[in-house]
Amino acid sequence: MPDQTLKVLDLPVLGMTCASCVRRVEKAVQAVPGVTAASVNLASEHVRVEGGEPAAIAEAIRQAGYQPIDQSIDLKIAGMTCASCVSRVEKALLKVPGVERAVVNLATERATVSGASGAVDTAALIKAVAEAGYEASVAQPSSAEAVDREARARDAEIEGLKRAVRLAAIATTPLFVVEMARHFIPGAHHLLASTLGEQPWRLVSLALAGFVLFGPGLRFYRKGVPNLLRLAPDMNSLVVLGATAAFAYSVVATLAPRALPAGSDGVYYEAAAVIVTLILLGRWFEAKAKGATSQAIKRLMTLQAKTARIDRDGQEVEVAIDEVRPGDLVIVRPGERLPVDGVVRDGASFVDEAMITGEPIPVEKTPGAAVVGGTVNTTGSFRFTATKVGGDTLLAQIVRMVEAAQGSKLPIQALVDQITAWFVPAVIALALATFLVWLAFGAAPALGFALVHAVAVLIIACPCAMGLATPTSIMVGTGKAAELGVLFRRGEALQALQDAKVVALDKTGTLTRGRPELTDLVVADGFERGEVLALAAAVEARSEHPIAQAIVAAAKAQDLALADLADFASTPGLGAEGIVGGRRVEVGADRYMRRLGLDVSGFAAEAAGLGDVGKSPLYVAVDGRLAAVLAVADPIRDTAAAAIAALHAQGLKVAMITGDNRRTAQAVASVLGIDEVVAEVPPQGKTEAIARLRERFGATVFVGDGVNDAPALAAADVGLAMGQGSDIAIESADVVLMGGDLRGVVNAIALSRATLRNIRQNLAWAFGYNVLLIPVAAGALYPAFGLSLSPMVAAGAMALSSVSVLANALRLRAFVSPMSPSKPRSPPA
Repeated sequence: MPDQTLKVLDLPVLGMTCASCVRRVEKAVQAVPGVTAASVNLASEHVRVEGGEPAAIAEAIRQAGYQPIDQSIDLKIAGMTCASCVSRVEKALLKVPGVERAVVNLATERATVSGASGAVDTAALIKAVAEAGYEASVAQPSSAEAVDREARARDAEIEGLKRAVRLAAIATTPLFVVEMARHFIPGAHHLLASTLGEQPWRLVSLALAGFVLFGPGLRFYRKGVPNLLRLAPDMNSLVVLGATAAFAYSVVATLAPRALPAGSDGVYYEAAAVIVTLILLGRWFEAKAKGATSQAIKRLMTLQAKTARIDRDGQEVEVAIDEVRPGDLVIVRPGERLPVDGVVRDGASFVDEAMITGEPIPVEKTPGAAVVGGTVNTTGSFRFTATKVGGDTLLAQIVRMVEAAQGSKLPIQALVDQITAWFVPAVIALALATFLVWLAFGAAPALGFALVHAVAVLIIACPCAMGLATPTSIMVGTGKAAELGVLFRRGEALQALQDAKVVALDKTGTLTRGRPELTDLVVADGFERGEVLALAAAVEARSEHPIAQAIVAAAKAQDLALADLADFASTPGLGAEGIVGGRRVEVGADRYMRRLGLDVSGFAAEAAGLGDVGKSPLYVAVDGRLAAVLAVADPIRDTAAAAIAALHAQGLKVAMITGDNRRTAQAVASVLGIDEVVAEVPPQGKTEAIARLRERFGATVFVGDGVNDAPALAAADVGLAMGQGSDIAIESADVVLMGGDLRGVVNAIALSRATLRNIRQNLAWAFGYNVLLIPVAAGALYPAFGLSLSPMVAAGAMALSSVSVLANALRLRAFVSPMSPSKPRSPPA
């Protein structure tokens, strides 16, 4: 069967300012041959594309009027000997689709290739160099460098907006001050007429306003006019129409006043200039706020070391982080940040793993212990073998998870997308209708009133706020979650979690520490304790289950020899069997023994006593005879009781789903205050248990850690995996709790509710703003109250609306964990 996997491209794009831009870019990209899906995140200014050719996608974005951020790829070139080689390689690289610039350096034997980020195929570059007769390999920049490059592009955009605001303000200030003085200071009008004169002042105003519109404000025309010509207007188009209408009317009133009806030769230069200046100011604030929403990724990237100290042939060498390879021996000194993931070879120390677990206490590391890149060595020194480098490290995976969650669209966004699809055309139509109504029925001078109200409608309408309402909150919310050790693998889970009614928990490894110990072993007449333990351990040695490992550990602790095992077979959730030294041995729960036809009633009293104190009784049968009952206790996590109490405080039911017998499960539930117990459930039965809980209570969250939890994690409305659990469980989950702590469940649900509440606030503001103020701008209050809205006030309101949405989203950065060691306080309302 052919591989159906599509390449996913994530392109940073500059120039998107509102929800209309989002729709335009999505439509442009979706029209590219081969593209199956395209999703734009306005807050992060990224477009995520499935399928299609990168170069064609980048060109489609440019044709739509936006700018993909360029990337730079470094190649190591072997075989060049002279300047002719340089020219040959450069020409070969420039022929590769998507390449805009290629510079080859003979001395360093490197080539730097530039093109739209993601639009250049590195394999095509290498092939082109090979066909030219040389060898090439890619020197990929590290993730930190990529983030730095994007940050520099954002900073340049912010600095450009800052310069534009300053220039526009310098030219607008005299216009604004003089016009306000003429309206509100007695004698100012006469003073201006007697000194400079009305017509000369109008000519000065024309020059100043023209500079503002076609100098700093030219950015609106560069995007707004082409979009108008494509019949796909956006926010820039509204600004262009409004400001140009006011300016053009004023030019006619200045240079050809007789072309206008009598009494209609007023000018609105200050309105046109103030509109552009205030909207530029709003864009500047907006750009700065957008940068703040991505602080989580930047903070994560600062955890990555820039260099590593490795042992090569007995020599200590410092190399760039991207030059570390699996198998390298890395040297770590006190106070240094670990560069990559690995396993300690020699030495010992304590490592601060707070970035992963959230626990402030450093963890001891001795030979054989796993270490994680980005964590900090505290006191000792050690060497470790690198196992995962580059994009395979845990830190890189965390960054990818956060980026994927931040780039996702929640179901709540669907309504916004439907409205913004027709919003801008509807505003233009409404502005035209406003103009015609005022022209036909307005008081004299009707033309002036018609112009002012139509311009106000065009300027005050703000699709920016609607487009930013959801993605900014998602970015800040998921970033804050990452700081708390909660990683959303799917952004949709952020919305689904807030609807949860019941939280179902696996017992072993989730409610308990997952490190059980053998506590009891009672043998039947005719059997020796050590003999039975050795036989049981020989069978369980093949199993990865924590209980099996506890039995094996107990046997090893007593120096018991384990005989060879043959014909091993296991029944998940019940038990295991095999031939040990010629004897058939079965180890498992009471259900397993009954299936084998064995009566366990002889150990009923012992089993009842063990279950009452929360221990899991297991039975051992040898050659068809019940030989012993043993008990394994798995200590309950220290934070489990507090976490369950916090879930209850959030109004949630708490259930436990376990394969343990009912008596043991009830004992644990009574200690922790769990509402529902579903016991003696085989792995395949957990999905059915989830379905039953959903029928009774509603949306169900499942928290697990093992391989056998994977189906239940996938079946639940939201699956949360403990970060210390199996890879299969993590891959099946929607959310990963890095610290392996149940407090993460409380934090995830609380943060989900706070984020969705924040989104609803943003949407209410964005929609309410437009619904209330567009009619006011159109003059709806003028007939009854004599109130109308100046285009200058409209511009200020429009600039404030999107900045307000961003500011509200940034409040999520102040979210305080309900399970914080400090005095808990509610998340932002």
